[in-house]
Amino acid sequence: MTLAAKVAVVTGSTSGIGLAIARALAAEGAHVVINGFGKPEDIEKERAAIEADFKVTARYCGADMTKGDQIAAMITETQTALGAVDILVNNAGIQFVSPVEDFPIDKWDQIIAINMTAAFHAMRAAVPGMKKRGWGRIISTASAHSKVASPFKSAYVTAKHGLMGLTKTVALETATHGITVNCISPGYVWTPLVESQIPDTMKTRGLTREQVINDVLLEAQPTKQFVTQEEVAAFVVFLCSDGAKQVTGANLSIDGGWTAG
Repeated sequence: MTLAAKVAVVTGSTSGIGLAIARALAAEGAHVVINGFGKPEDIEKERAAIEADFKVTARYCGADMTKGDQIAAMITETQTALGAVDILVNNAGIQFVSPVEDFPIDKWDQIIAINMTAAFHAMRAAVPGMKKRGWGRIISTASAHSKVASPFKSAYVTAKHGLMGLTKTVALETATHGITVNCISPGYVWTPLVESQIPDTMKTRGLTREQVINDVLLEAQPTKQFVTQEEVAAFVVFLCSDGAKQVTGANLSIDGGWTAG
């Protein structure tokens, strides 16, 4: 296995893209720490399934991604329990759709904190250990919205553009330490996050559910297909491989051609 005995922390991984990434890393032999919210019994089911399916250690940490001290503690606790944090995947994210003049300030603050600032806290805590060991992989889930904007998503677009800047900066700082730092920018992936924003978009734009899916979501993607969680996870696994050791500071699209034009 290409990642045997490596240790990965994946934020926002109790469901959706994050869980797919955690499972893909575990399939390559990495021990994993999953993080996120949900019903305790559901989280335990997923954690146990990772151990049973891939014969690795899987832990759960409920660190709140709006709390810098909890994020740092998650990294420290993982290092203590499993010996290292070799791979950090900043995947936690939330969305809210609203015209800028009506955008709730608390929603702005929350989206910036979870989608961008949480990655800073996690990188800040994980990089020293990676430098000491001379190996590390940091991958952040950005979005096509790190490259282009859409209306009514001011906080999300801002956070994802900021995440791209953070990625480039930390990549330069760690380039001689065997560490790569990249972000991947999916287009629309069919996840609970995407599904949950459909009603708000219906209300904001006065459209039906089908119109939102076909004329808003998939309108941007020339392939006219949603990206799958498994495709995103496979991309992350590649970036952790030796074949990608010269890929750093990149913002890599997986968006069905959305940002090609």
